[in-house]
Amino acid sequence: MKQALLAENLCKRYGRGDTGVTAMDNVAISLDTGEVVALLGPSGAGKSTLLTALGLIRPPDSGRIVIDGTVVFDNGYKTDVRAFRRSNIGFVFQKANLLPFLTARENVQLPMELDDISGGKSRRRAMELLEQFGMENRQGFKPSELSGGQQQRVAIARALANCPKLLFADEPTAALDSVMGRKVMEMMKRVAHDFQTSVLVVTHDTRALDVFDRILRMEDGKIGEK
Repeated sequence: MKQALLAENLCKRYGRGDTGVTAMDNVAISLDTGEVVALLGPSGAGKSTLLTALGLIRPPDSGRIVIDGTVVFDNGYKTDVRAFRRSNIGFVFQKANLLPFLTARENVQLPMELDDISGGKSRRRAMELLEQFGMENRQGFKPSELSGGQQQRVAIARALANCPKLLFADEPTAALDSVMGRKVMEMMKRVAHDFQTSVLVVTHDTRALDVFDRILRMEDGKIGEK
């Protein structure tokens, strides 16, 4: 199976001397195309630091990151990070972070319009994505008119707008009840298998771990199979 992500020897330390904290200690991780993986671990284990490093938001101190065959970081960025991230990486967070003055459809369209995709084409794709997640009848609703679970569905659709190779989700079910939380996790599996997008989910929610292809655990800046 094709490898969508390979990261090696990732290190990140905050602070100096005795008060310094090692958030990533020679971390290695890989994701195959279409694979959905859970990353567990206690608070302060380094999970969010890893996610922001892999997502090209905050660079590690050292290491190497290869995405879809392109070396994007090798002890320093090797590409136009902003453009590469916009075209290849999607994010879903604990809060949906939808723009309150836009409708559900407009929120999904926005990343495509920022990438200069025409209005007609972006509108059609936005509606297709909303339909995939059962939100086509809410396409004209503002975020304040949607439930938490509905907002998260729109956020997932928005993250998929530009057909990313990777989707990173940071505690996407933390604000949801168990029923909706499981539905969101099942959506992550659908995204991976149906869209052939590699999905990494950072979570404390152990109620739906059976949906994942693999489970990793991170503790004290190190990562391993659960």
